[in-house]
Amino acid sequence: MYNTRHFYNIFIHSIEDYHSSGDGRSHQAEARVNQPLSNPFPETTLDHLLYHKNRIDNIQWDLEDLIRNPGILPEDALQLKRRIDASNQQRTDTVEKMDDLFLEKYKQVTPLPDARLNTESIAWALDRLSILALKIYHMGIEAGRKDAGEAHQKKCREKLEVLHIQQHDLMLAIDELLEDIAAGRRIIKVYRQMKMYNDPALNPVLYNQKNK
Repeated sequence: MYNTRHFYNIFIHSIEDYHSSGDGRSHQAEARVNQPLSNPFPETTLDHLLYHKNRIDNIQWDLEDLIRNPGILPEDALQLKRRIDASNQQRTDTVEKMDDLFLEKYKQVTPLPDARLNTESIAWALDRLSILALKIYHMGIEAGRKDAGEAHQKKCREKLEVLHIQQHDLMLAIDELLEDIAAGRRIIKVYRQMKMYNDPALNPVLYNQKNK
């Protein structure tokens, strides 16, 4: 049976791999975002998608930091913005592939007459958990930053405590959702994101270029 402790451990595995691999400069965001992608899990498995999804989140975290450099050149910022857009699409595509696996797993379950809907799919809930794992990782670094002063460390430790409470609550909620779906108490239903800004057939700025 699926459980969020297993999922969360894969996210931690991905985070640790991302921040430990590289060419000796991997502590720098510029180097990390260009590391070759690798995945220790078989390609057709949910574990593979979970690891890949978190890897995308790691890269995007660094890209979002880099683009906020006040000294960045406009042309470099534009390239980063386009890379962030592409990363967002990869994230969406990966989450939807995860949902496909959940739909397949629970396709034989017949919902009970009083079964309820959920506000989001299983995979999009796991998307939140993946990002939460990253927040905990980075806030942990800030909570231990000796050069930032005790006041900064204290504030970050307090935030870290809240993040750990969120982690516990979200993992419990996802586990309960999985149990309810398996028992027919919740209806598993997926709506695709249908993002329009990356689609040349749906973004008017893009498709109007073809008519000029």
